[in-house]
Amino acid sequence: MTVAARLPRRVEVLAGLSVAIDLGLGQPAEHMLRSAVVACGLADRLGLSRQQKSTVYYTTLLMWIGCHADSHEYARWFGDDIAVRREAYLVDWSGMPYLRFLVGNVARGEPLGERVRVMATLMRDARGQLATLIHSHCASAALLGRHIGLDADVERALAYTFERFDGGGLPAGVSGADIPIEMRVAQLADVAEVHHRLYGVEGTVALARSRRGGQFDPAVVDAYTSDPEALFPAPGDDPWERALSIAPEAGTRLDESQLDVLLTAIGDFADLKCPFALGHSRSVAALAEAAAVQLALPADDVTAIRRAGHLHDIGRIGVSNQVWSKPAELTGAEWERVRMYPYLTDRVLTRITGLDHVAAIARAHHEHLDGSGYPLGLSGAALGRPERILAAAVAYRSALEPRPYREPLTPEGAAARLRNRVSRGHLDPDSADAVLAVAGHVRSRAPRDDSLTPRETEILGLVARGLSNREIAHRLVLSEKTVRNHVERSYTKIGASNRVGASLFALEHGLVAPVDGL
Repeated sequence: MTVAARLPRRVEVLAGLSVAIDLGLGQPAEHMLRSAVVACGLADRLGLSRQQKSTVYYTTLLMWIGCHADSHEYARWFGDDIAVRREAYLVDWSGMPYLRFLVGNVARGEPLGERVRVMATLMRDARGQLATLIHSHCASAALLGRHIGLDADVERALAYTFERFDGGGLPAGVSGADIPIEMRVAQLADVAEVHHRLYGVEGTVALARSRRGGQFDPAVVDAYTSDPEALFPAPGDDPWERALSIAPEAGTRLDESQLDVLLTAIGDFADLKCPFALGHSRSVAALAEAAAVQLALPADDVTAIRRAGHLHDIGRIGVSNQVWSKPAELTGAEWERVRMYPYLTDRVLTRITGLDHVAAIARAHHEHLDGSGYPLGLSGAALGRPERILAAAVAYRSALEPRPYREPLTPEGAAARLRNRVSRGHLDPDSADAVLAVAGHVRSRAPRDDSLTPRETEILGLVARGLSNREIAHRLVLSEKTVRNHVERSYTKIGASNRVGASLFALEHGLVAPVDGL
């Protein structure tokens, strides 16, 4: 397989982003992908042009991209922002039913006194407060759309996410054909997918007809109800593959530079979930990359570590801001939600071509050498050098940032905190030293004195995986004699006399690289 073939298609990365959006909506993964399939079928029935269908696809896939940028505001009014968004799919956003829904969810999960206080504030000008929140959402969606390189037509459509066909929506009360047809299609597809999944064909038809001429365009409703079941992926179909197969420009692959730009933008998107984390992913990526260079890791590992730094927090979107913004100690149940978020990061990234190594590094950024970390409780032997470097970079950078329960630490305080975590067996000493060195701190301990070159380090990792000299030579396109010389020099430097000793050294120091097919 060529290097270019290992790079993902643009639509794959955006599909992964849509899975992250699903998490923040409280919906199952691939909800937005299924909705995009429905929306494109509707576009065909309505006779929309090829360009309009392309806009429909990406508008539907990413129509809720702005909602995570205002999660902290949702949490301020409604407590559990994810639960409220999930249940809002079951309510028509108009009239008394919607008002009852809002009142019932004000400061959800908070003590009674706090609920009364927030409700009184909101009810003084409920529509004005909501209009401000939704205007912020729409502006954020447009900016984020531009940031990740969406078409101008998609960016324009995203501004109408909360508008209604009858003019009763927000923020501008736009009605009828003044709402782009692409958004009118996306709105129905999004809600219909949820009701189809929960209530079947009859339920989704009842939903569409009950909101015909209100929230939804009558022409779009009629196109939908003529044969709704035919619009959905067939039973047994993979929603991911189905949605990607109909994507506009489905075969367009990113080059290295384009991929990095898009992954950086996605990291920025993840950081917007919590205002105190703004810039976190960019800083972690730069710090981890510099530390990897400091430790003379191979170029491919340096690239993977940098990309994992940008993406490691994307799973944070799947945990409510009610948890992230809590100034007090978390309950056991809240901690369980936090412990799951690196797994959610993996869930978002795992199906994107060429990012499997990146996903594995990103998922492990809260694992500890002594096995006390999360989400999998991996210990030293299972954590390679890239995972160890990223964990140290995240720990140091996080200490410099404010949190609801503490003020930011000074650089000296962050360094002391990192060294303390090393002494407790959580973090790798060499990785922590490299992070501190590139962050401008004096190294806390002497570096390893094995002086392994990058090639020797790479070969030692493959030796530990059980590959023979001949197999290593074939994999690295070297002569078997060259490999043997590297192995002998490595053994001398680390004081090993055989493969077992070399393997134990490699495990202890995180040098065991993943090997395709093993």
